[in-house]
Amino acid sequence: QWSELSYDILGDGTAPEMRIGASSWVWQRSGLSIAGRRHAHGVTVHGRSSVTIDLNRPCTAYDALVGVDDLSMKLGRVTFSVHADGARLWNSGVVKGGDPAVPVHVDLTGRETVRLVVEPLSPFDGVALADWAQSRFTCG
Repeated sequence: QWSELSYDILGDGTAPEMRIGASSWVWQRSGLSIAGRRHAHGVTVHGRSSVTIDLNRPCTAYDALVGVDDLSMKLGRVTFSVHADGARLWNSGVVKGGDPAVPVHVDLTGRETVRLVVEPLSPFDGVALADWAQSRFTCG
């Protein structure tokens, strides 16, 4: 689960770790909510964010449910994307506050680094809280 990953300065390099020098603010949480639906765990970021994760082992998939957190009071319009080794592999399209969560499934076979990105549609949308709920890597 992304909500349980260490930063690279605290990890031992044998499991996925967030790169502290290449990542924006993250809030690793339990009990977050998108469009009135609660999720057991996830990571909340600002409406403009980029988090780089070194996989450090063979991984086959990344899965999550993405959306604007209910703490944003149905405000905010953002796009989510998943990049691996510099290539964009998935994009959500526009997700608005109050929209149901969008499922993410990305094949990571043979990949070494993942970058999870959220981009606002306007400067105002950058203050929204964006969630990567039920976020997890499947690794060997």
